[in-house]
Amino acid sequence: MIWTVELAAVLDEAPFPATRDELIEWAERNGSPQQVLDNLYELEEIEQGEDVVYEGIEDIWPDYIGKEDFFHNEDDEGFDYDDV
Repeated sequence: MIWTVELAAVLDEAPFPATRDELIEWAERNGSPQQVLDNLYELEEIEQGEDVVYEGIEDIWPDYIGKEDFFHNEDDEGFDYDDV
């Protein structure tokens, strides 16, 4: 499973908290890149009907760098978080 900031950012709008299957369904409906879907399929699947509930992208990729992790002045000209 390989995550990049760009791939993980696709899940910023995901309906957390969600199970693995809910995230896969959401990603498919929203036209997420194949690598995102592949990564979601690789998430841990618990047997006996117990689903892991992911509270946010940090549960999937603990090293995720979100918008709030950037130390900058958003008023700076030329900075656009969406370009990250």
